[in-house]
Amino acid sequence: MNFVLQPWQFFVILLVGWVHREQQKIIEFYQAQLDAVLKAQGKKRLSFSDDQRRLLAVKAKSLGRKVLMELTTLVTPDTILRWHRTLVAQKVGLQ
Repeated sequence: MNFVLQPWQFFVILLVGWVHREQQKIIEFYQAQLDAVLKAQGKKRLSFSDDQRRLLAVKAKSLGRKVLMELTTLVTPDTILRWHRTLVAQKVGLQ
């Protein structure tokens, strides 16, 4: 079975690759920016409101542990995922 790439398929592959590279550049910029802010603050402990924890937990859960381990985060991936487990437990308890 021969697979021949159509011109439009080739174009789509190029476009997807370009978009991925641009997104990766943005992510790297945000990580560098976050690193700079964290280093400037030193070892101060950050505090988050319940709404902030909820937002971070939901977004982090969608990424998964493997991706979180590769990113620069304000809190450890274990902490964020613990927040998510707590939120799920609270939601189950309410129903």
